[in-house]
Amino acid sequence: MLKKFNQNISEGILFTDHYQLMMAQLYYRIGTHETLAQFDHFFRYYPDYGPHKAGFCINAGLEWLIDWMQNSFFGNGEIEILRSLKSSSGKQLFEDSFLLWLKKSGSFDQISLRAIPEGRVVHPNEPLTIIEGPLAMAQILETALLNQLNYQTLIATKAARIKEMGQNQLLLEFGARRAQDRGAIAGVRGALIGGADFSSNVGISNLLGLPPKGTHAHSMVQLFIAMGMTEHEAFQTFADLYPDDCILLVDTINTLESGIPSAIKVFENLKKKGHKPVGIRLDSGDLAYLSLQAAKMLNEAGFEDVKIVLSNELDEMNIWQITTQIMEEARHYNIDPDRIIKRLVYGVGTKLITSAGDSSLGGVYKLVAIHDKKNWIPILKISETPEKTPNPGNKQVFRIYGSNMLATADLVTLKEEDPSSSELIVLQHPSDELKKRTLKKENTSEIEPLLKNILSDGKLVYEFPTLQQIRSARDNDLEKMDSGVKRLLNPHRYHVSLSPKLFELKKKLVMNMKA
Repeated sequence: MLKKFNQNISEGILFTDHYQLMMAQLYYRIGTHETLAQFDHFFRYYPDYGPHKAGFCINAGLEWLIDWMQNSFFGNGEIEILRSLKSSSGKQLFEDSFLLWLKKSGSFDQISLRAIPEGRVVHPNEPLTIIEGPLAMAQILETALLNQLNYQTLIATKAARIKEMGQNQLLLEFGARRAQDRGAIAGVRGALIGGADFSSNVGISNLLGLPPKGTHAHSMVQLFIAMGMTEHEAFQTFADLYPDDCILLVDTINTLESGIPSAIKVFENLKKKGHKPVGIRLDSGDLAYLSLQAAKMLNEAGFEDVKIVLSNELDEMNIWQITTQIMEEARHYNIDPDRIIKRLVYGVGTKLITSAGDSSLGGVYKLVAIHDKKNWIPILKISETPEKTPNPGNKQVFRIYGSNMLATADLVTLKEEDPSSSELIVLQHPSDELKKRTLKKENTSEIEPLLKNILSDGKLVYEFPTLQQIRSARDNDLEKMDSGVKRLLNPHRYHVSLSPKLFELKKKLVMNMKA
């Protein structure tokens, strides 16, 4: 018989992998469990959706991670669950002394955390989150941190790409029915950070301070027809109930011959009563062609400002195709293509909430330094692929803007370094000693440190921005990116470089380990 579901157990501090606890007990056994350690969280590659690849990511998930950390600890229930676990020989897997330590010290109250804020554009192989704290608890944190930060960043990135291809027109998130269970909730937040303006998901929209958005179902029209009535009567009933929020789904029977003509009749009635119709929704067929035809019919009826909501398996690729086709064919209808595109609204569901094409972000969590009570000792893990070898030590990330005000590179340095204090800034390739470039400080417009202090010994020292402030940071970063980095196909590579000091430290550690 299944145990009764307990959300506090499944989503609290035991929301971690078994091996994290195994490692924590090992550290306890050898006396290193309270040794200060530093872990870096970063991702190695941009999402690759098959026919196209992202050239940037949007950071997300931090505030919810911090909330989880501040409310997660080993209480009596968690301790008893661990005490009940057995080894293969039937012995108690976790020793009582270790469990006693967990009961006393098993929280994140001694963790310090620095991070790049949410909404900021981020790139591979730069630390997005830096964790400092007792080794055992920093180890236990890994699973939840990666789960929460990787997923929201993945969905925020997809939403930003869709928003870009939709030429910043209104974007609605419709994905709850196709999402991976309650991952939809975090997914909505990621989407709203990355580019979605609203969501159809009522609960999380309320928590984030936004009104939910939606239209009506095909089943409404089907019901009326089954009852011997017409599509027009179904539309009119909906409009009578929601006269100021009337968006009509026009493709249940025949979009051009029935749906749009019926919608126009309803809109005329609304207009006579002093209401302004909001729009129609197209959910099937050739959406570019139907958008053109719909715009023509609505214009001729005097409804030039009525929105045209598009849905049905949309993502950045087919939105790009739709807008391109409209730009090419609008002249055949004597319609200004820009005016059509500006009245489009995109309802994006499955392909956004599941990040179709690349369903996970390869974020990792690597030990990069330990403290010997006097100094931080950098640590390195060597990979057979040089590009995958993490950067050791305590670090900072700087974004360097050129004289044109656009971001030209991110520079990862040792924490004590300040590139703005030098007249020459050397950007060293992370793995190829021969590849480097030098910038004159006079040719830069800004050198911005990206990592901010979030937690200090478990205490929150950062004021989280509002959703709108996060979106403003996103928009500001995207405006300062070269258009080649943002393009849909074959984006330019944005350079993440190392300072010479960090590169030499990394090189020295590699040589020592190989020796």
